[in-house]
Amino acid sequence: MDVSTVGLRTLREVAETGSFSAAAQRLGYTQSAVSRQAAALERAAGAALFERGHDGVRLTSAGLVLLGRARVALDALDAAAGELGGEPAATEQVRLGVYVSGGFDLLPQVLTRLAETDPLVRVTSREGTTPALVRALRSGSLDVAVLTSRPPHRSPDDEAPPLHTETIDEGELRLAVARTGRFAGRDAVHADELTDVDWIASPSPAGEPLLGVWPGLPGRPRVAHSVRDWLTKLRLVAAGHGVTTVGSHLAPSLVPDIALVRVEGVPPEVRRRIVARLPERTSPAVLAVCQAMVGAGRV
Repeated sequence: MDVSTVGLRTLREVAETGSFSAAAQRLGYTQSAVSRQAAALERAAGAALFERGHDGVRLTSAGLVLLGRARVALDALDAAAGELGGEPAATEQVRLGVYVSGGFDLLPQVLTRLAETDPLVRVTSREGTTPALVRALRSGSLDVAVLTSRPPHRSPDDEAPPLHTETIDEGELRLAVARTGRFAGRDAVHADELTDVDWIASPSPAGEPLLGVWPGLPGRPRVAHSVRDWLTKLRLVAAGHGVTTVGSHLAPSLVPDIALVRVEGVPPEVRRRIVARLPERTSPAVLAVCQAMVGAGRV
């Protein structure tokens, strides 16, 4: 089968993003160029590789087979590029994904620990939503990911083989409020009090949960500010311009002008941080990163 590395990278990006247009943006191509690459791949494979639906693009069974081989080939080419660029052969890169706010306290600890215990492991990281990171693991553009999980804590997706996961830590979701203003001095608020508040949320792709709004509240939340930057969100809360949700693990890192309060009248929202990888990703470097993540959660 005669395929190009550009075609294989296109396959991987479409698998990760679930969209031809998003893959084009990531690769720096036009959407028509990505569509041409996809068509060329299907001609070379002699099979349909992409299944187009109302919710995006998924790989067919044949596409998943090719993706598995593409991961191996692209990883080998990237490793060769690193060696030719002067990176020592003994150094192994691990590509880590972290859900938004998940690495706020965790990532610095893990990198410091690895620098002491495994100095030849080179970690690069990027943020994303949990669904996007799962797709990146499946597509092979990430080796390890820190994800968030809600009860009953099922597998992050229903693809085969199941992802290998380990628990880092667990805590409850909290409401971040300004220490002055409507909820000043409170340890808890009732869910009924949250129907008319201004929320500070992070924009999320279609079909993914709205981050920053308390889940399950009736009616349509009033999102006053849609902000990607975590520091901006917290500064807006501190200045009294709205409320947002945060994991309890962030409590030690918050500025003094912000308080975390419980939400009563609804079941507790428990969040678990897990480290996930494909079961075949068992290199010493990948396992060292996973162990460092789990160890940091126990500190």
